Amino acid sequence: MALRSAGEPFTRPEERRGEGKAIVLISCAHLISHLYYLVLPPLFPLLKERFGVGYIELGLALTLFNIVSAFTQAPMGFLVDRIGSRRVLIAGLCLGGFGWISLGFNLTYNWMLVVGVLGGIANSVYHPADYAILSARIAETRIGRAFSIHTFAGFLGGAIAPGMMLLIAATAGVPAALITAGVLGVLAAVPLMLSPDLDTAGHAQRAAAASVVGPKIRLLTPAVLNLTLFFTLLSLSSGGIQSYTAAALTSGYGVSLSSANLALTAFLLLSAFGVLAGGFVADMTRRHGDVAAASYAVCAALTLAIAVFSPGAALITALMGLSGFLSGMISPSRDMLVRRAAPPGAAGRVFGIVTTGFNIGGTIGPILFGWIMDRGEPRWIFGVSAAFMLATVVIALFGERQTRTEPMGNVPAAAE
Repeated sequence: MALRSAGEPFTRPEERRGEGKAIVLISCAHLISHLYYLVLPPLFPLLKERFGVGYIELGLALTLFNIVSAFTQAPMGFLVDRIGSRRVLIAGLCLGGFGWISLGFNLTYNWMLVVGVLGGIANSVYHPADYAILSARIAETRIGRAFSIHTFAGFLGGAIAPGMMLLIAATAGVPAALITAGVLGVLAAVPLMLSPDLDTAGHAQRAAAASVVGPKIRLLTPAVLNLTLFFTLLSLSSGGIQSYTAAALTSGYGVSLSSANLALTAFLLLSAFGVLAGGFVADMTRRHGDVAAASYAVCAALTLAIAVFSPGAALITALMGLSGFLSGMISPSRDMLVRRAAPPGAAGRVFGIVTTGFNIGGTIGPILFGWIMDRGEPRWIFGVSAAFMLATVVIALFGERQTRTEPMGNVPAAAE
């Protein structure tokens, strides 16, 4: 299948099928990546009892995951642009899958930390590989919606993870739940192994980098650095909710474990549908920073309401669901901001650098929120998350003003 040229939309049926194939395969991989974020947190109450450790010790596995991913994600972006996205993505899926399978067969605290390291390496491939393929394969007029479908799949993976892990753990045991999660990653790699045509994305990016901007590309621009901070704050604001909602609601609000996980599922599931709505918004406006700021300001208010007041389980679920929908809406606009900041041919590298912010936040968050839980202050999980959300609003507004005064790194429909 031929790659699109600058400014050329896909119109022929075979090209549209190629778009659809790329979106489906990459979205499946992204679903697995987000499912893997939430393999352990729903099991924390069970693992705490099994291992005889505190929440800080359990959070260390997530911290290791994010530290390793933070250090390897940018190099993975360079690798994606050099050898192509498909092979890197296959390797990440298989490594992550085999890691969880091994933990199922050797369920010890020390091995959980090792798997956290392996999972961090595996996780580092998804964002640079996924976005590089989509940027190369999808027509400019549909790229916002393509990003939204991709992100929807990731949020859907996170939404199904708590229920899936708890259900399998309750019926077949924690080891079976971990093995099942690992097998899913390996299965997702199989269709990618059978799709060598996706390798051409890497070649197109190298050619564009050489022909459009020459051998040297300035990547660490103020816009890219600002977006890295933006992603860090996003990770901090959502990390506490995703990882500690179940523990916080059961210990601080008198909510049952099943009701707490229902509230978390509402947040994650409606986040996924918010992403789909955000895709249409992203294709209709260029003021992506303002969209992100407005949505996250309301999220902060809703999350703060949970922290300050004592709503019942049903109202908590409703508030978290609405907050999730709005937080999901910003994701396509967020991705469009990164794409706009990326020089032609450098999508993998820029997404690799910027999404390192997720891992920086993920490194700090588990320890911070675990410390809050161990101090017996579960309401502060939501209060601190709301504070990070407000900081995200400020950065989004600043970034929007900044991009209006800077030349865009990524010209529309560049042959990435």
